[in-house]
Amino acid sequence: MAKTNPGRFFEDYTLGQVIEHAVPRTVGAGERALYHALYPARHALYSSDEFARASGLPQSPLDDLAAFHVVFGKTVPDVSLNAVANLGYAEGRWLKPVYAGDTLRSTSEVIGLKQNSNGKTGVVYVRTRGMNQRDEVVMEYVRWVMVRKRDVDAPAPETVVPELSKVIDPADLVIPEGLDFSNYDFAQAGEAHRWSDYEVGETIDHVDGVTLEEAEHMMATRLWQNTAKVHFDATFRPDGQRLIYGGHIISLARALSFNGLANAQMIVGLNGGAHANPAFSGLTVKAWSEVLDKAETSAPGVGAIRLRLVATKGGEPFALKGEDGKYQPDVLLDLDYWALMPM
Repeated sequence: MAKTNPGRFFEDYTLGQVIEHAVPRTVGAGERALYHALYPARHALYSSDEFARASGLPQSPLDDLAAFHVVFGKTVPDVSLNAVANLGYAEGRWLKPVYAGDTLRSTSEVIGLKQNSNGKTGVVYVRTRGMNQRDEVVMEYVRWVMVRKRDVDAPAPETVVPELSKVIDPADLVIPEGLDFSNYDFAQAGEAHRWSDYEVGETIDHVDGVTLEEAEHMMATRLWQNTAKVHFDATFRPDGQRLIYGGHIISLARALSFNGLANAQMIVGLNGGAHANPAFSGLTVKAWSEVLDKAETSAPGVGAIRLRLVATKGGEPFALKGEDGKYQPDVLLDLDYWALMPM
């Protein structure tokens, strides 16, 4: 009797199915150090306990995207081990900061299924929640994945495509308890630009670039315990290349955005996202942002800013889609998120 896990195929999912993902993960200060070593990450709230305390938090939390990667990585063996592509995200919210010493685990519920017309693959929609050791939900998000079928003759399930919000209402964003930017230290943060300095429609070229290294993306994928075959096994793809984990590109672009958005401190909402084109070792990643919206919050001195973050492989900034509505070939990532910023 086989004891190994070949991963789930499209016909293994049923609507309403709840999957408890294996291997809880206790995160420590080393997680933050490794995250900052892998990316040029330097937002002050995640770099300094003293800066975090001055902002009303007990200590510096784990970077929001590092916590996301841990929660996401738990889901891979059950959701995307046999994925062709991770297609998109929606309705993501960070509900509680994650601190060193917290233990994270993940559960996912299947909320949609749609077989593709070729009969060889299908799209699975899941809502994932990450919990800490106190069973508090620290984050939740929806993603949809194209998954291979084991048997192309297996009957197609009833098509159910969930209705998902295109944008999280600012009133539904959760501000960490105690967060207070009234006495925000702009000099320590690295830039003077505050919430009121940004205008809706403004675009920002983040200028800097980072060339993708094979060793770094493999270390990152192992760190988050992401076991998807396309990231590890060069024989799994016809081009013989290991596909770079999309989360690696997200974190790299977010880190690059520091130059121009150093005070966009905490990510609290993920409205949507697409990995527009594959990334491989040797490419140089650059990033630009567009301000999509702004909102006030109830927290003292704290404003919310909605940003589009675009990562490219060295293409011209501010070019996103062609006349046909398709992403430009240089675009790697299109991410729509809410962040918290001093007013």
